[in-house]
Amino acid sequence: MKALSVRGDYVMDMIAGKKKIEYRTWSTKYRGALLMCSTTKKVTGSAPGYATCVVNLRSIEYVDFDECYYWHIELLDVIKPIHVKGQLKLFNVADELIKPISKAEFKKEVAPLIYQPKRKFKRKRLAIDKAL
Repeated sequence: MKALSVRGDYVMDMIAGKKKIEYRTWSTKYRGALLMCSTTKKVTGSAPGYATCVVNLRSIEYVDFDECYYWHIELLDVIKPIHVKGQLKLFNVADELIKPISKAEFKKEVAPLIYQPKRKFKRKRLAIDKAL
């Protein structure tokens, strides 16, 4: 299956139905199922380095105002998270790795992978204590 690396919080927005357009500076002739892979950048609320859903790439249009391409997408399935090393442009991932699951199973599977930064409260508290 064709795959695309996207920032993790954007992938989670796609799953939630909040993100229907992916913005790119380049186009492709490919249309159809597209595996969305989170980049390894640690963004709060995402699963860095994992593919978590499949979207349908319906169409692409160039928008002069933004000088970029709007990739119109819609969620097809959430999948059992698979560790994927992202790449630039479109790349291939073996179809046998992609296993659709229910939303309930998805929540259970992805919960341990979600990045939550450690609280900095203790560090600030220590800095204040040292200053006094």
